[in-house]
Amino acid sequence: MNEKKSAMTGILFFASVILIFTLADLIQGDRLFSETENKILASRPKFTWDALFRGNYTEDYEKYLTEQFVGRDKWITIKTCTDIALGRREINGVYLGAEGYLIEQHLPETYSLVQEIKKISLLEKLVQEWDADVMLVPTADNVLSDKLPANAPCYDQISFLERVERQIGAGHYVDVYTALREHAKEEIYYRTDHHWTTLGALYGYQAWAEARGGSRGKYDPADMETVTDAFLGTLHSKVNLDMRSDTIEYFPETAAHPVTVTYDLKIVRDSCYEQSYLETKNKYGFFLDDNHGLVEIDTDCGNGKTLFVIKDSYANCFIPLLIPDYEKIYVMDLRYFNGRLFQFMKSCRPEEGMDVLVLYNCIHFLEDFTYLE
Repeated sequence: MNEKKSAMTGILFFASVILIFTLADLIQGDRLFSETENKILASRPKFTWDALFRGNYTEDYEKYLTEQFVGRDKWITIKTCTDIALGRREINGVYLGAEGYLIEQHLPETYSLVQEIKKISLLEKLVQEWDADVMLVPTADNVLSDKLPANAPCYDQISFLERVERQIGAGHYVDVYTALREHAKEEIYYRTDHHWTTLGALYGYQAWAEARGGSRGKYDPADMETVTDAFLGTLHSKVNLDMRSDTIEYFPETAAHPVTVTYDLKIVRDSCYEQSYLETKNKYGFFLDDNHGLVEIDTDCGNGKTLFVIKDSYANCFIPLLIPDYEKIYVMDLRYFNGRLFQFMKSCRPEEGMDVLVLYNCIHFLEDFTYLE
């Protein structure tokens, strides 16, 4: 009888927990956006018999329940603390590194040789057609390797970059890795986010300028100013720990130049910086108003030169450094562009010609770089 009572008590307890959370979910309602994770959340999938039999409905519903689960942020924190107590140094795809660094995990088996060859071939075609410069930035796990947990596996981006350089030619390749390694003791990556910092972008800019034989932009790290010291980035959202926030800085001289910035052919601003993002979770959106398919920047440079940048979000804090070097800058994010790239670039190219720069971090390049000619 005691065993039956215990079993019944356990069943009633778990049933009560499920009922409580179900009611809480119903009261809370669905959220459209998670500011903590900086992403649009899954909505309730529409039921159809076809979707059920194909398995799509159950997969979509599981994702919906996971992302809409009441108290999700607190449960992430509880899970992270439990994992740490059990001695784990990798949580939800993030390494808990030394000196308070969260470092995104990129496993070697995730990126195949076939994938590398396919992306490099696309890149080579673009380089040959447009005489483009290529700046592929290694992520923190390959530069801040001393901060990784012992024996932590990571994809070898350096070997990949060597393959890129051999195939496109040294004259088109900008060696950012060496520049970043030389400054690995400095704050060149955020501790809580996957992006490089403005200081890291500066060293990338200097490597680009050296490869091109000089530039007009002369920047001193001592001149950087802080716009916020309360930045908790995308990697922090995956572990949700109480930890020191990052500082976002910029070079005020880049804001001193008169510019006209047009986003997606319709939104016009007079700055490369958007202050409103500093009041949100997505503070990195301060640079170039977050992500847009096409950005056009007109400057007071007066040298008649045009640059076309094909990029991911790593370029967002890099682009303002180019303002003294070009009178016109086009910035394209291929994730939001559905047309034919070469055809569009030809429509932008002035008679006197146009420089082209491809700027991605290595991982986003392998995952996202694609285009129609």
